[in-house]
Amino acid sequence: MDSVNWQEIHLHNLSTASSNADFFKVLAGIASELGFDYCAYGMRVPVPVTQPKMLLLNNYSTEWQERYVSQNYLAVDPTVRHGMNSVEPLIWAESGQRNSSPFWSDALDHGLRVGWAQSSFDARGVVGMLTLARSGEELMPKELQANALKMSWLVQAAHSGMMRLQAGKQLPAVLSAKLTSRETEVLRWTADGKTSSEVGQIMGISERTVNFHVNNSLEKLGAANKTAGVVLAALLRLL
Repeated sequence: MDSVNWQEIHLHNLSTASSNADFFKVLAGIASELGFDYCAYGMRVPVPVTQPKMLLLNNYSTEWQERYVSQNYLAVDPTVRHGMNSVEPLIWAESGQRNSSPFWSDALDHGLRVGWAQSSFDARGVVGMLTLARSGEELMPKELQANALKMSWLVQAAHSGMMRLQAGKQLPAVLSAKLTSRETEVLRWTADGKTSSEVGQIMGISERTVNFHVNNSLEKLGAANKTAGVVLAALLRLL
């Protein structure tokens, strides 16, 4: 099967899945096609700020899932740390990692010998990360070269599919907020520490008009005050 047909078939299956379980079944099947025993997909929404909403799906062993939670490995998982800061693929392997940290040693003891992970970021700051892993042979350059484009494509397709499924359900309504150009400009100056009076002078409008735009923005963002509004707008990449 050529690459175009491969993508079309799998994109159709991912985009027509009607539940998280069905979606992940398709995703895990594609991972298996690519030679991986395990698949994990995580999504992190930037709000609320203190406890960002997260969605985690995987087919790891029950023992590893329980161990991961009990040891709070999410806080120290180096693949997650990498994925939150880069969209470059990360390859991890048995060699050089077993003794590098309790996390890697524990993962290997649970059959996770080698893996590959890559993140995607969308326009609203939502982060998705796909991890493909296995307990068998290491990832060789020839295999990576043959499948790299498919794997990176799958990262984007998975993100789009999961966002479609979550729209209107688990995702905060604020992700759909839209600001006018005036509201955006006012909040940008506010983010730079300008008062309403100063923003009015810069933009050539009255202080009352500035406050009108600020209040409209806060209502759209569901923010209690200007500071919260600016933070939310920045996190959602609206500024």
